[in-house]
Amino acid sequence: MAAPRAAPRRSRFLLPPLLLLLLPTLSDGVGHSAELAFALEPSDDVAVPGQPVMLGCEVEGTPPVRITWRKNGVELPESTHSTVLANGSLMIRHFRLDRGGSPSDEGDYECVAQNRFGLVISRKARIQAATMSDFHVHPQATVGEEGGVARFQCQIHGLPKPLITWEKNRVPVDTDNERYTLLPKGVLQITGLRAEDSGIFHCVASNIASVRISHGARLTVSGSGSGAYKEPTILVGPENLTLTVHQTAVLECVATGNPRPIVSWSRLDGRPIGVEGIQVLGTGNLIISDVTVQHSGVYVCAANRPGTRVRRTAQGRLVVQAPAEFVQHPQSISRPAGTTAMFTCQAQGEPPPHVTWLKNGQVLGPGGHVRLKNNNSTLTISGIGPEDEAIYQCVAENSAGSSQASARLTVLWAEGLPGPPRNVQAVSVSSTEVRVSWSEPLVNTKEIIGYVLHIRKAADPPELEYQEAVSKSTFQHLVSDLEPSTAYSFYIKAYTPRGASSASVPTLASTLGEAPAPPLLSVRVLGTSSLQLLWEPWPRLAQHEGGFKLFYRPASKASFTGPILLPGTVSSYNLSQLDPTVVYEVKLLAYNQHGDGNATVRFVSLRGVSERTALSPPCDCRKEEAANQTSTTGIIIGIHIGVTCIIFCVLFLLFGQRGRVLLCKDVENQLSPPQGPRSHRDPGILALNGVGQGERGQRGRDETMKELEQLFPAAGVTGQPDPRPTDPMGPAPSNKSQISKLPLRRLSLLEETALEAEAPGAGPLTAPPPPDAGWISALQALSTYLSRNECPCGEGLQPQTPHPTEPQMHSYLTPPVSSSTTLSHLGLGEVEGPQTHTCSCHAQMLSLQLAGGTMEVELLGATKA
Repeated sequence: MAAPRAAPRRSRFLLPPLLLLLLPTLSDGVGHSAELAFALEPSDDVAVPGQPVMLGCEVEGTPPVRITWRKNGVELPESTHSTVLANGSLMIRHFRLDRGGSPSDEGDYECVAQNRFGLVISRKARIQAATMSDFHVHPQATVGEEGGVARFQCQIHGLPKPLITWEKNRVPVDTDNERYTLLPKGVLQITGLRAEDSGIFHCVASNIASVRISHGARLTVSGSGSGAYKEPTILVGPENLTLTVHQTAVLECVATGNPRPIVSWSRLDGRPIGVEGIQVLGTGNLIISDVTVQHSGVYVCAANRPGTRVRRTAQGRLVVQAPAEFVQHPQSISRPAGTTAMFTCQAQGEPPPHVTWLKNGQVLGPGGHVRLKNNNSTLTISGIGPEDEAIYQCVAENSAGSSQASARLTVLWAEGLPGPPRNVQAVSVSSTEVRVSWSEPLVNTKEIIGYVLHIRKAADPPELEYQEAVSKSTFQHLVSDLEPSTAYSFYIKAYTPRGASSASVPTLASTLGEAPAPPLLSVRVLGTSSLQLLWEPWPRLAQHEGGFKLFYRPASKASFTGPILLPGTVSSYNLSQLDPTVVYEVKLLAYNQHGDGNATVRFVSLRGVSERTALSPPCDCRKEEAANQTSTTGIIIGIHIGVTCIIFCVLFLLFGQRGRVLLCKDVENQLSPPQGPRSHRDPGILALNGVGQGERGQRGRDETMKELEQLFPAAGVTGQPDPRPTDPMGPAPSNKSQISKLPLRRLSLLEETALEAEAPGAGPLTAPPPPDAGWISALQALSTYLSRNECPCGEGLQPQTPHPTEPQMHSYLTPPVSSSTTLSHLGLGEVEGPQTHTCSCHAQMLSLQLAGGTMEVELLGATKA
């Protein structure tokens, strides 16, 4: 298996213009299926045992039309008990329940219509028996004060929903009395109680099944109240209700208090309740007639004391469901054989309906050349043939009801078309190529003008298929640009001026495998001793017994650590406990059952990270900014410090790479201060570029050269310094300078050492004034940097802000101790123009003058304490 490659850009194959011109031009049908559709569908009903039941069904369509009925999904046989009328309706002569072994007529009924174009099924109609249960809540005796409020309630279940009325002393309650409020849910409210309201009250429930009378409950009205102030109180608040559209919502609210509180209603979401279909019964009951989905929400009942802001509230939620209904019906269409047919139907409802597709009354699921998309609202059938010609139904259903719509698919089939190509075979040629061969059809081959090969990955859906055209005289085709170790499906169609043949039998073939390609590897330095390796995951490696192998080693060693085996889903790995002074070689490769792929190699050095960590930077931007965040002044100072630090870091990196900024390390503990004049110094003490007679200098130089060769193997080192005499008093062999060179761009330096011998025809060299110990230490630190390229901040040479003019430089320095002491021709590479840099080293300030290929070092003086 190879690495994931960019998929070749393929557009779906377009048939030759001749084929397009010769294919019939067809338009979609508009509207519902005119061949067969329902004009009337059955609806839910409640039946009384022993009474007849009629289920309506009327069908429009091309005759002859046969109508049958199903009960609970099973075809209902003709009998004397149930009969299908001439108009298609079902008559059940005597509705019965499941008693004495006879089957019950309760259940879900569907009307089924069929003609030569197909079959359709109506929505489900549920038939239930009328029932009446006993009261499970009886009214309770109540005592109230004159002018107060009394409330009675009863609850009973039944089908259909019982009608509740009330009797007082066996006489129906006078509903014209505005003090008496009867709510549909079985509640009686009496406001402004009077003595004549006392009596015994009964709840009466009735429907087509039966009539029930509750237990009696006595109301006793006592004398008038004391008239003392009473806080507003809500005795009964609104309940949570779930209704279906067009029903009536009753939200009850009973409040008491002295003075009598004012009851008001609002919605919790702040939307207005409206006025259409809204009324208030009694002293505060909210009635919403013909509810819609928009009426859903939380309603708040508030009882306010008149003239004050004192109030009490109660709330209840109203949920209104809506049965499924269509906003877009499927349309009947006609399509040529071999093309794609698409039906779309969109339904709405509350809760959102579930959509199911039927083909001639049978549930149609995705698979093969049938696809369902957009929550089943779109049905797509690719490569249609005669077997796909049918009536397709979209059925939308939720807890509030169901609905259906139908459309017909007509498959156009021209006469004299060739049969499907035969003997289709596919053979893998390589990891990216498959050769497909076939034989011509058995019949009607004279008019064939070409073949079309249909290709797709076996695991892909049909919509990702693409096609390639083949000449009529060719019976094989090489398919290229395929993915390794991948299964593909192929089938072929023959085309004539009349149209396309049916598809051949599909065949499968898998491309050959190969070792994976090198992975893309990047490296992130986490710290002075750790690295993070990053690459793209390849999940398909796991499917082919593969993964990643990781190796690493110091570049100077011959053997790798590893392999570290990683699964194909992993995209990173951390290496820790590394030596910060060593250059590491990291190697990553992918493998599968076909072997190891080529490796990606990276060389990484942690030396720069360790040096930057050891440095004491002149400013810490983060700390400065954090410390100055507490005030506006601090923020401004932090911004200036941050900008200054960024500029310095850029200069530091630039001059550090090009050799234009010198850093040094304190070597006071390693090199002894020189004694006597310059001509009598031990060359092993002051050894620029580390070239001295001492064993320490030679060993340091050898180690440095090895590291440079490892980091830059292509960079040659030209010239080696000649050994110097070990006797400091011995005569010099020549009056010429001995120079060793390393390319500046490879972090090397050019050295010139002045010898004691006099030049021909010239007087002896004039020695500079004897420098003090601080000056000597500064030069020693400078030479250490030149030889080791080290930069330990805190001691030694510190880079300062360049000063273009001498007065600015002297503005913060003491007068120079010696302005004539110089080290000439320390070659640091060419510079574009004169540059001046200052460095402090061992309490001494040095001026570095760079111009062309030279640098002069001048002692300016001691830094201020």
